Amino acid sequence: MTIEQLYDIYLRHPSIRTDTRQLKQGDLFFALKGPNFNGNAFATRAFELGAAYAIIDEAPVDLPPPDIFDRLILVPDVLATLQELALHHRRQFDIPFIAITGSNGKTTTKELIHATLSSTYTTYTTQGNLNNHIGIPLTILSVQKDAQFAVIEMGANHQKEIEAYCRYTLPTHGIITNVGKAHLEGFGGPEGVKKGKGELYDFLRSTQVPAIGSGSAAGTAFVLRDSADLIQMSCGIPHLITYGTRDADITGVVASPPQAATGTTSEALLKVDITRGAATGPIQTQLVGDYNLPNVLVAVAVGRHFGVPDAAIRNAIEQYTPSNSRSQLIERDGLHIILDAYNANPSSMRAAIENFARLPIPGAAPDPSPSTLAPASAASSRKVLILGAMAELGPESLAEHLAIIDLIGQYPWQQVVLVGGDFRHLSHPYLSFANSKEAGRWLAGVGLKDSYLLIKGSRSMKMEEVLG
Repeated sequence: MTIEQLYDIYLRHPSIRTDTRQLKQGDLFFALKGPNFNGNAFATRAFELGAAYAIIDEAPVDLPPPDIFDRLILVPDVLATLQELALHHRRQFDIPFIAITGSNGKTTTKELIHATLSSTYTTYTTQGNLNNHIGIPLTILSVQKDAQFAVIEMGANHQKEIEAYCRYTLPTHGIITNVGKAHLEGFGGPEGVKKGKGELYDFLRSTQVPAIGSGSAAGTAFVLRDSADLIQMSCGIPHLITYGTRDADITGVVASPPQAATGTTSEALLKVDITRGAATGPIQTQLVGDYNLPNVLVAVAVGRHFGVPDAAIRNAIEQYTPSNSRSQLIERDGLHIILDAYNANPSSMRAAIENFARLPIPGAAPDPSPSTLAPASAASSRKVLILGAMAELGPESLAEHLAIIDLIGQYPWQQVVLVGGDFRHLSHPYLSFANSKEAGRWLAGVGLKDSYLLIKGSRSMKMEEVLG
């Protein structure tokens, strides 16, 4: 069967599933396989659940009944076929496809841009964290014919991964949020991170970028002007739009903090003043931490570039509320909690700790120093850190965990709890637990009142379980 013939089937049955537990009547079942599973074994079950067709790459041992046999599509490789089908579907569109990658902030940036564009245009985007070799083709295949924009998140933990995604996403526009210390083991160190993430820029520089019919030039990157790395990496891309705190097409700053704290975690929410390029007025976000400033600015830059009205940009950003343990604000049992447990690496961990140390709380003036390493106020003694270990750092892991311990020591805290991983292999004066459930039992029994908590760690640590 050719990809064109399979595409005709897809047009009649445009809902694709790779897990029989999610199947609905009329779906296409793609029998993916991996180290611990083989979807080919579930093809018969897929038909029992109502699948229209099953795409397999292993012939069934027993000859199935004719009504099933005629709906089995045998291909050399199911995953490659899924990606090829996604490419064929992508080629049916002449709209902007905006790709987003980076070490930190990908999902937040994707959600802000989606919210901004959706205020004015029909926009499709990556759902949840479906940002890998399976999720990206599924996202592309979810884009319907009424689409005016597609926003695709690309996660990666090794070189050549972004390059592969670009082959079937064919992005016309791209954003690298930052290049930090994430997935060092897979990328081969910080320079490997730059090279791997920079594969998106490489594509935008190439002749493979498809034309679009929106009147906006393809081969365009939105680049953080404050990042010397990204400015250097983006050289040679046909069209650059910059954002940052200064000397950029769109500039903005963190709005001045309140003069006195009110006693709620709302003090942690980021407010942004746009100082150039858009007349949105102040933007009061539902995001925690000034490290989210670039994420807001690029959403403004994208919105302005594509003609979203300033008021719509502001409203979209202000109405976006993070979820899924991404910088969530929680008030529980007299505790003020920042839950940032979706993921962590040295860059994001440092930013979260420094932001938390600066958070104003009742009875103390805000830290008067703009330096991220300035001593925190004495009121920080009501702040509690509960931090899980960072994953995928390779040979640098111990050193990076030690650097975080050193950073913690620069501020006064009510309590510090370090959980699992390489935190357990280093000497430090703080409470230590093997896993998040042990830390949760400690939190439930310690009787903290009116304290401020930052809970953060890599996804593998499941730090949300600290809250039960």
